[in-house]
Amino acid sequence: MPLTCFIRYQIDPFQRDAFQAYAQAWGRIIPRCGGELIGYFLPHEGSNDVAWGLIGFDDLAAYERYRAALRRDEEGRANFERAQRERFILREERSWLQDVAGTRHRPREVAP
Repeated sequence: MPLTCFIRYQIDPFQRDAFQAYAQAWGRIIPRCGGELIGYFLPHEGSNDVAWGLIGFDDLAAYERYRAALRRDEEGRANFERAQRERFILREERSWLQDVAGTRHRPREVAP
C-alpha cells in the first residue's frame, strides 16, 4: 500500500533561504536513500512561515529501509545537523497518508 509522509514545517520567515537550501539538499539525499521525493514547497502567498515536504514510499517496510539508509548517509546527517544548528525550522509535524489508487503521477491532459 503506497504511503506519503506529509511534513509540515514552521520556519523562521527571516531564514527562508536557509530552508530552501535545506530542502534542495533533500532533493539529492532522499532519492539516494530510497524515498520518492514528491517535493518541498515554500510559502508564496498567505502565511510566510509554513513550508511542506512530501515523500512517498511503497509501504512501511520501504520507509524503514529508507530510514536505515538515511542514518548511514553523511550528507543527510549533515543536513539535519545544520538545521539544528541554524534553527531555521521552528517546528515540524509529520502525518502519514495512504495514497488513493489512481490519483498519483497522473499526466496532464491537454485541452483540444
